[in-house]
Amino acid sequence: MLFIAEIGLNHNGNFDLAYELIRQAKASGADIVKFQLGWRDKPGELNHITYEVIRNLKKWSAFFDIQLLFSILTPEAYEMAKKYNFDTYKIASRTVKENPDLIKKMAKDGHNLIISLGMWERKTPPVPKNEKVKYLWCKSLYPAYPWDLVDLPKDFKKSIYDGYSDHSIGIEIPLIAIARGAEIIEKHFTLDKSDRSIRDHVLSATPHEFETMVNIGRTINRSLKLGV
Repeated sequence: MLFIAEIGLNHNGNFDLAYELIRQAKASGADIVKFQLGWRDKPGELNHITYEVIRNLKKWSAFFDIQLLFSILTPEAYEMAKKYNFDTYKIASRTVKENPDLIKKMAKDGHNLIISLGMWERKTPPVPKNEKVKYLWCKSLYPAYPWDLVDLPKDFKKSIYDGYSDHSIGIEIPLIAIARGAEIIEKHFTLDKSDRSIRDHVLSATPHEFETMVNIGRTINRSLKLGV
């Protein structure tokens, strides 16, 4: 069972805050912290991640003993990230829709890929599913309300999906997904849900919510594996 704390742009352009978000994510039970590379990334924009920022994020994640993951949104972002020899990347729904050739290249390069399919409308996935390619069910609405999620897989084990990338408010839907067999949960993470800097804060989990989700979710997952 893997829990990804999606920090994304919730650092609000303050990368000192990213240090605290990583620290809190680890304390909340996350296995992975995730940032976005190639989105709102020009100088002066909210998510202008430089090589120095990547080095700091790597150092901070190593210090807190938590895996660092990047969503890759553009070929330029991929070239930037390759300098750091990450073995795993996240692929956002937007990239799947707008740049499927990039995904094929990354898969050909032999990386482990975790791919959200929130904007994918074809019947077959963009690259074949194998031991290095994991797919997440996703609804690309911000936020996604319960009535938007009625097509959440009823049994993840009978689908192509290994897990669920969540944009709902609260932690109930991720727990439903775990009860239905999801092995990976990605949930946005914030220190302040009332922050209006970007829309993602309101649909994120606070440290307390994330910790509750992890504790309950792991118990559900273990119980399912016992045959409950």
